[in-house]
Amino acid sequence: MPYTLLICHCGQLLTLAGPPATCPLAGPDQANWHSITDGYVACENDRIVAVGPMAELDESQLTPATRIIEAHGRVVMPGLVECHTHLVFGGQRAAEFERKLRGESYLDILAGGGGILSTVRATRAASEAELLAAALRHLADFRRYGVTTLEAKSGYGLDAETELLLLRVARAAGNQQPVRVVPTFLGAHVPGPEYAGRPTDYLAMLVNEVLPQINPTEVPFVDIFCEQGAFSVADSRAYLAAARELGFGLKIHAEQMHELGGCEMAADLGAVSIDHADYLSAEAAARIAAAMQGRTVAVLLPLVPLFLRLTQYAPGRAFIDAGLPVALSTDFNPGSCPSKNLWLALSMGCLKMGLTPAEAIAAVTRNAAWAIGQQQECGSLTPGLRADVLVLNVATLPEIPYWLGDNPVHQVFIGGELVEENL
Repeated sequence: MPYTLLICHCGQLLTLAGPPATCPLAGPDQANWHSITDGYVACENDRIVAVGPMAELDESQLTPATRIIEAHGRVVMPGLVECHTHLVFGGQRAAEFERKLRGESYLDILAGGGGILSTVRATRAASEAELLAAALRHLADFRRYGVTTLEAKSGYGLDAETELLLLRVARAAGNQQPVRVVPTFLGAHVPGPEYAGRPTDYLAMLVNEVLPQINPTEVPFVDIFCEQGAFSVADSRAYLAAARELGFGLKIHAEQMHELGGCEMAADLGAVSIDHADYLSAEAAARIAAAMQGRTVAVLLPLVPLFLRLTQYAPGRAFIDAGLPVALSTDFNPGSCPSKNLWLALSMGCLKMGLTPAEAIAAVTRNAAWAIGQQQECGSLTPGLRADVLVLNVATLPEIPYWLGDNPVHQVFIGGELVEENL
């Protein structure tokens, strides 16, 4: 078939392609992916079919029907992959923001019935239509930032009925707009209020009553918050092992505020990602990288300590040097990161976690796709993958993290279709 879309004269074409093909980018590979000067991307319908320098463009594949986009020397790159969000929830927590500014900690607010439990009350009170409308608004905002694939966790229902509702809303939101949504079940966010002081009983309810109602082909991952005030390492291990037996991939929120050993435990069970990891040591990261042969991704969330005014950031530089693949995400949620600006998270990954610009770009594209099992569909500009492409309003890669907080997106293509244009 002739090309249906051609993006040409890309000043820097950041393909993110290159070895290895069977695992995420780690160590030196996280920065050593393929870039092309004065390049092009050609697509047939929703798939990329050719990528290369303009001098090698096969013009015989162009027809009057080919849509030609002139990049005019701009940076062109894969669509962003947002690999850790809490997309569906009710209400907001601006009042708690003021409490944090007065010095109250995240765990103090949680212990007093605020935090996650505050959002649980608002979420349970919201209708399905209200939750869906809010999720669609958030997805429209993410799309303007160039996000083309997004993971959406449940976790603000904390009972069987509402948790299943949140998964249903996430899937419906994915079906009603272009950004592709990958749902994750995070019913084990904290024990539901009806199970206060009984975390083991709450997890047993999830295993016996909720997980059997979820299809792993529709909701591929189960997640748990392993932390003081949430779930212990032992309870988290038992829960994740049960989820694995039911056919789910595994994720974990761990080492966010304390070093408990949750990341190593989850990796030992084969988790696809270990998220937060602010208190994960470089030595533990190296053990995980060696044991998992680079297949477990550390998803780092630098906007969370920024928003919570914490001083501890995950040692991303040490993780990469230890061979652990690193991804970056916002952790969009109403309590600890009410931001959808993945570009800002990318910049903070450089400023506070020691990533280079090239490593940070890999962290929000190719490695982020691996962190949610989407590496065969997105994350790089490789023939056969979906035509999810961004044209940016910058001329060089280092400008992306340099313009702190800016949205550099000029055009967003999802599946070969122009879905967003910022003039």
